[in-house]
Amino acid sequence: MTLAVVCLAALLTAALPALLTYRNLRLFRPAPMPAPGPPPRVSVLVPARDEAAAIGGLLDHVLASHGVDVEVVVLDDDSHDDTRAIVSRRMATDPRVRLEAGRPLPPGWCGKQHACSQLADAARADTWVFLDADVRIAPTALARGLAFLEKSGADLASGFPRQLTSHAADRLLLPLIHFILLGFLPLDRSRRDGTPGLAAGCGQFFITQRHAYRRAGGHAAIRQSLHDGLMLPRAYRRAGLRTDIFDATDVATCRMYAGNRQTLAGLSKNATEGMGSPTTILPFTILLGCGQVLPVVLVAAGMATGWRGWPAWAAGTATLAAILALGTRAAQDRRFGAGRLGWVGHPLGVFVLLVIQWVALARKGLGLSTTWRGRALRPQ
Repeated sequence: MTLAVVCLAALLTAALPALLTYRNLRLFRPAPMPAPGPPPRVSVLVPARDEAAAIGGLLDHVLASHGVDVEVVVLDDDSHDDTRAIVSRRMATDPRVRLEAGRPLPPGWCGKQHACSQLADAARADTWVFLDADVRIAPTALARGLAFLEKSGADLASGFPRQLTSHAADRLLLPLIHFILLGFLPLDRSRRDGTPGLAAGCGQFFITQRHAYRRAGGHAAIRQSLHDGLMLPRAYRRAGLRTDIFDATDVATCRMYAGNRQTLAGLSKNATEGMGSPTTILPFTILLGCGQVLPVVLVAAGMATGWRGWPAWAAGTATLAAILALGTRAAQDRRFGAGRLGWVGHPLGVFVLLVIQWVALARKGLGLSTTWRGRALRPQ
């Protein structure tokens, strides 16, 4: 009886993200090509703190954009490297680049939200694109993103870039961004229903307009948040505005972290505002643990014992659950270019991700902070 319940639970919890992924992969589409017409004016807003290794490449890509009249505003948020010098040199040769000096971080603000709020004040155009410094975009990315904003009728649009990976931790964990998004968010309902809890976004690539941003309260509405990708869309929805997301795999890439330790720290710093919050961590642990880790454990146990003592239906149920779990991840990896063999380590990646969520929640409960780019951050 216990084996029956375990195998059935594994199958049901593996089937849910498999079915949602199948549907969402058809709904989560790239941004359309823009209609012919005069190039729209757009301000690309880039918060930068110690981004000397990345900022030059970002400027190269943004300034090569087609179909938009672009200005790039970089806010130097008290960098201690050559970020300011690199932007200054580019500003001297290209009048489309501006450099703003960030004000000191006031109490009660997260550094990125404070930087983005200042960038909004500095923007000259009425259409804005917030980009992280480690994002690289194709020449058509901005024009297509603006076309998506218009076609979707959204007030805030967010593109999910392809995540570039180079070491064990990011190869194991970063593809789970798409897995969680498409496996557990009913995208069609999210587009019909303005409930903040159904909001989603990626803080690496946001598109909005001045009037909508002001109505939503901008980054000031989420000033303490460490997770703008989730919290900014929720702020828009609380203001009665619409948000939407698109697949930016074909027009944008991002290399988020420089090593294994930074990957773990980066995923930990905002965990308690998303999946690792006190209200969601237990359901996600059950859904992910039972549906993505348990099936492979069951199959491994069965194969190790030659399936002795296993009824045929139990062996079949466990095997089907494992196929659904690994097959769903494989389908996503193929779509988003995450590597052909990434799905092999999928159960381990999910397990590590869950450990990160629980550790982050425990640290929050203990009042512990973490350091990110030289600043102490306390999980919200």
